[in-house]
Amino acid sequence: MRTISFEAVVDTVKNLCIEAAHKLPEDVIIAIEKAYEREDNQRARNIFQRLLENARVAQTEQYPLCQDTGVTIVFVEQGCETILSPEGSNLFDAINRGVERGYREGYLRKSIVYDPIYERKNTQTNTPAIIYHEFVEGDKLKISVMLKGGGCENRSRFCMLKPSDGVEGVEHFIIETVKNAGADACPPFVVGVGIGGNFEYSCFLAKKALLRKLDSCHNEGYYSTFEKRLCERINSLGIGPMGMGGGITALAVLIEAAPCHIASLPVAVNIECHSHRHMTEIL
Repeated sequence: MRTISFEAVVDTVKNLCIEAAHKLPEDVIIAIEKAYEREDNQRARNIFQRLLENARVAQTEQYPLCQDTGVTIVFVEQGCETILSPEGSNLFDAINRGVERGYREGYLRKSIVYDPIYERKNTQTNTPAIIYHEFVEGDKLKISVMLKGGGCENRSRFCMLKPSDGVEGVEHFIIETVKNAGADACPPFVVGVGIGGNFEYSCFLAKKALLRKLDSCHNEGYYSTFEKRLCERINSLGIGPMGMGGGITALAVLIEAAPCHIASLPVAVNIECHSHRHMTEIL
C-alpha cells in the first residue's frame, strides 16, 4: 500500500488551479492555430489572432486567461493501493483546501455562492469544488482540474430522448443546443457530449469528455465518425469565433457513451468556451 500525504494533495490542487487559470493546454493552442489557418473570414481570423495573443500574455505575465475563473471541477482517479496520510485524512477536504489556496495565492476571482436561491453570498474561497472520484487499479493518484466559466456552462443542456428518436434525434438536439448557445458561450467551442447511462451519468460523461485531447478520436469507429460529422455541421452554422461570423465555430466535438436502459436515450451537451482550462497531474 502506497501512502500520499494530505499536504501533497493540497499543494498539487493549488498548483493545478493556478496553472490552469494562466496556461492553455498545448492541444488547445494548436487547435486555435489550425482554426486560424483554415478560416477564410478575415474578421474571424483577426479574432483567432487575439485569442492566441491573449493566451501568450496570460502565460508569460501570469494573468488569468479570462476574468471568469469559473467553478472548479476536479476529477480524481485513486489507485486502490493508495491511502492518504495521516490516517483518517479526507481526500475531499484536501482538494477543497487546495482550491482555496490556489484561488487565494493565484489572485483568482471567487465565483461560488453558498446557496443557489436564498443566500447567494460568495463563499470567498471558490469552494466547494465539484469533485468526481473513482477507484482504479494501481498505486497512483491522478488529479485533473478544470476551471469552467459560467457563460458556457449556462448554455449546456440535457434531454431524455426516446430510443425511437435514434441518431437523428441525438444529432438534432446537439446541433440545436450549440446553435442556441451562439455568442453567449464565447465560441469557438469545445463540445462535450454524453450519450447513455442515465439522467445524471450522461451529464458526467459530457463533462469528462472535455478532458480528452482535442485531436483525439473516439475508439469506437461509429462514434469517431459521428464526432467528425457533428463538428462539420456545427462549423457550417456560421456563428464563428465570438459569434462574429466565420467558418470555425467548434474546435472539437468529443463524445463519451455508456450502456443505458432499454426505454431511455439520455443525451447531455456540455459546452466549453475557447478558454478551455484544465490541467492534470499524477502523484
